[in-house]
Amino acid sequence: MIPTIDTWSYPLRLMTAFFLVVLSIGFFTGIRFVSETDSTSAEGLVEHYNGNEQDEDVMVMKFKKSAQEMLTIVHTHILSMSMLFFLTGFLLAQTAIRQGLKLFLIIEPFVSILLTFGGLYLIWFGVEWFRYVVIFSGIAMTLAYSAAVIIIFKHLRLFKS
Repeated sequence: MIPTIDTWSYPLRLMTAFFLVVLSIGFFTGIRFVSETDSTSAEGLVEHYNGNEQDEDVMVMKFKKSAQEMLTIVHTHILSMSMLFFLTGFLLAQTAIRQGLKLFLIIEPFVSILLTFGGLYLIWFGVEWFRYVVIFSGIAMTLAYSAAVIIIFKHLRLFKS
């Protein structure tokens, strides 16, 4: 059995803290990128993947992504985010919080990965109503990640006496 995170050596707890800071910078930079592409609205999300070339009055012309682009987006995000949430889930598993909350925060991001990036593929494929599932799952994923990181930081006890 691995000891709880608050009993780890100080260098290990400090390394974990720096890892989470750098990981969070990368994660929230990705969220910022989503807002820059107008993919935070239901219409903007569909336009980003299916294009808007049929509308002549748009400010920025967008074209439907190719199959190769979609496979690259889905593939890279599912692989990288699975590792991100595996590592944060492992760290969270070493905290002393309620089992139900712990399990929810560990499992939810994996469900959201499938719904979000599988959903993007479905939107591209023409199942446009799935945009609402993608938005909801993306928000849930972000909230679960944020909660997990806050809980882990609290349990690192970097400044314990």
